[in-house]
Amino acid sequence: WKDKDAPAYVAAARLVDDALEGICRPAVAFAAFKKAATEQGLLRPAAPSAALAMLDQLWSPGSKPDREPD
Repeated sequence: WKDKDAPAYVAAARLVDDALEGICRPAVAFAAFKKAATEQGLLRPAAPSAALAMLDQLWSPGSKPDREPD
């Protein structure tokens, strides 16, 4: 971490501890952790997986399946 005194990092660390103690939902702690990491430039944007791209294509308005179901 570039700055462990940054408010977002301090809050995320506290929420992770709270999640470990069962007084905070893990999803909330993870969101705070992700926000802190993003603010400090520790996360890189990732391209969607091939499977996600396929699902997006299937559920797009006006899309047609590649083949007819059996």
